[in-house]
Amino acid sequence: MKANIARRHLKRKRQDHKRKARDRKIEAYRQRTLQRLKKANREKYLRVACNAGPVFNEVNIKYELADKARGIVYGGAGLMLKLAKQVGLVDAIDRRLDLLKLHCPYHESDHVLNLALNALCEGTCLQDIELRRNDEVFLDALGVAALPDPTTAGDFCRRFAEWGVADLMDAINEARVNVWKQQPQGFFDEAVIDVDGTLVVTTGECKDGMDISYKGTWGYHPLLVSLANTQEPLFIVNRSGNRPSEEGAAEWLNRGIKLCLGSGFRRVRLRGDTAFMQTPELDAWDKAGVLFQFGYDAMPNLKQLAEELPSKSWRPLKRAAGQIAAENPRAKPVNIKRQVIRRREYLHLELKSEEVAEFDYQPIACSQSYRMVVVRKNISREKGEAVLFDEIRYLFYITNDRGRSREAIVFGCNDRCDQENLIAHLASGVRALKAPVDNLVSNWAYMVSTSIAWSLKAWSALLPASPPQAGTQATGRRAWLRMEFKSWVHAAMKVPCQIVKQARRVIHRVLNGNHDLPGFFELSDLLASQVQLC
Repeated sequence: MKANIARRHLKRKRQDHKRKARDRKIEAYRQRTLQRLKKANREKYLRVACNAGPVFNEVNIKYELADKARGIVYGGAGLMLKLAKQVGLVDAIDRRLDLLKLHCPYHESDHVLNLALNALCEGTCLQDIELRRNDEVFLDALGVAALPDPTTAGDFCRRFAEWGVADLMDAINEARVNVWKQQPQGFFDEAVIDVDGTLVVTTGECKDGMDISYKGTWGYHPLLVSLANTQEPLFIVNRSGNRPSEEGAAEWLNRGIKLCLGSGFRRVRLRGDTAFMQTPELDAWDKAGVLFQFGYDAMPNLKQLAEELPSKSWRPLKRAAGQIAAENPRAKPVNIKRQVIRRREYLHLELKSEEVAEFDYQPIACSQSYRMVVVRKNISREKGEAVLFDEIRYLFYITNDRGRSREAIVFGCNDRCDQENLIAHLASGVRALKAPVDNLVSNWAYMVSTSIAWSLKAWSALLPASPPQAGTQATGRRAWLRMEFKSWVHAAMKVPCQIVKQARRVIHRVLNGNHDLPGFFELSDLLASQVQLC
């Protein structure tokens, strides 16, 4: 017994020694980079005096093919696959999905993670899978003999039925809950669930389920239900392009509520714009203790009620001022756009003031009244140098939250717009909101599978730091949660590594550093400790 304790203590001591030596190397790399930049800054005037040529000057470069040394650009790929395994994603997918009669050799999780890995390695289409499939060093880095080819990936998506895609989302959320369980108690105070729809445009003509949207484009109209706390996509539901935004939203919101309450959140808040104001569901949500904040259409009867409010019911809506430089603030640049509009006498709308009030209102489909918060915007209509007249516009928000101030309700609904950033990242960064396959359900499966890349990004930031480095998480890995996908790929995926294949392991030797290397190695140490997360 004492011998085992002594061996564990010695092993822990060696690991701490290696970690400290690694940290010293990272710090030395940072210092060398800083010194190089300082030296270049000092010598820039000497270059002028010496009449030196361009910085990008011709140098004697010679290319050779390495004999033994082998490396890859996306050194973080193995770390993300290890993360997927540790949080239980691989097991959950293989347990819940039953699409293949024979695993020869790939399992369902292999096909799903192959699509996610394509997005993690900045693949823009299914054909980009072929790049990594033919990269021997990349395959050795992951410890696999081969990857599914692009045609096989498309065929796998076509195996899905609607229930299969739902099971896949449940498997992802099962792993997601395992990550949530690692969070501190404050994390579970309130889950804020956002809902919105977006258009996926395609130039194909033979994709089943596609239709023309309200904007006149052809494609699909997926629904996105996400957790605002962590910007994680809880559910992605593909629909035909001509379906209204709110169709099916109540069902998936209820699933999101069940998921969050079942995972330990003490309170749930729903947010959405006017299209997602589910009046038939408000009473049930209020009875269940679920808070909601939805935009409400400015109907004539609501405008009349707002106009009839006494003047003392209104108070100015004060928004937070923009960040101001502490010293030596820059002069505000000339607004060229405004000058052009004024010179050409285009119609210009200028917001002059905002006021907020509230009253109780009972929708027709509800059995009780709720709190209606109204914002009155005073807008000046200008044309050229002339001010035509002032226009009053009303924005309405319905909620059952009686505890927050009316200003907090307005700002909370405005914060829902942050989901638009998530949609943009899923569409342009991860490229999950695309339609590369031939029908609605198969494209739905592709969207859900590829969106795992974004979830892995969130999980890599959410996993708590190990005790020896607990103080570094707030300034390191935690910042990955709000990073753009491209920036995160440069921080956690594009880590050039030399691949050394040994008998029982594959060593990834980092060749170049960046400012996020401490967080990268912190996550690597956490996963290497084999802490059971599921």
